[in-house]
Amino acid sequence: MGKYIGKRVLTGIFTIIIAFTLNFIIINLAPGDPVRTLMGKETDDQQLRVALEKKYGLDKPLPVQYVNYLKTAMKGDLGTSIIYNRPVSKMIVEKLPATILLVLTAAVLSLIIGTAMGIIAARREGSAIDVIFSGLSYILNSMPSFWLGLMLIIIFSSKLKILPTYGMTDPRASYTGKAYVLDVMKHMILPVGTLILVEIPLYFRIAKSSVLQVTNEDFILTLRAAGMDEKKIFNKYIFKNAILPTITIFGISLAYLITGVALIEIVFAWPGTGRLVLTAINQRDYPTLMGMYLIMSISIAVVMMIVDIIYAILDPRIRY
Repeated sequence: MGKYIGKRVLTGIFTIIIAFTLNFIIINLAPGDPVRTLMGKETDDQQLRVALEKKYGLDKPLPVQYVNYLKTAMKGDLGTSIIYNRPVSKMIVEKLPATILLVLTAAVLSLIIGTAMGIIAARREGSAIDVIFSGLSYILNSMPSFWLGLMLIIIFSSKLKILPTYGMTDPRASYTGKAYVLDVMKHMILPVGTLILVEIPLYFRIAKSSVLQVTNEDFILTLRAAGMDEKKIFNKYIFKNAILPTITIFGISLAYLITGVALIEIVFAWPGTGRLVLTAINQRDYPTLMGMYLIMSISIAVVMMIVDIIYAILDPRIRY
């Protein structure tokens, strides 16, 4: 097991380095000039340009910039934002907890709900509830997340006026303790609900197909022929084997949410990293973009390593 974990860790580190390198190349090759954005279109002071390029290390060749940034990033220094003139690491630390709260809540709930729906549909294949769940899955799978979020805002905020439209807390109230937690939970309902509805179809399809596949295996037929209780067969053999693909999908889905939640955060004005990324892209804030993409790469690699290790624990065959 230790050898397997070591291999996964090395693979994760290699993946982070590759992702970091590709992001650095793409960002620097993209059109736009961060110094021009900082100076303003009307200003054409060459001395000011030289000073700004020197300040942010943009006066050096790209290979030198890459090595320098890699060295400082390994020390925990992600540079200084060109737009905000603040350490990128501090900006990310301020915004990341809100994003993690949103992502983990949506990922866990969508895993539970989608998997439960898939298992129920598989055990009652061809029934009315199977048809309803399958139809609902297809409908949700065809909806863009930002459109679904806007529709939920229109229905529950604009029309029914029962849920807040934006933000993480009510800025006009100074809640503390339990009241603050309840206020955050209330503001989470719409963005988390949007992410759950978008992710449910994935878990539903995987869970349903896995349960049906294991149910049709020869050893299950043998256990039934031997007279074993149906409930025991499902709990001990079918569920244990069918849940393994869902765990893998959970890791992939969680990685997707980490990188793709920015759009939902922008729609609901959630104070996470989404707005930070959008502003950095629009203003060509290279240090902030690199810092965010590095954190995303590390998060995805760590999640995938954890999922692989859990998978190996549940299925010893993976270790060999």
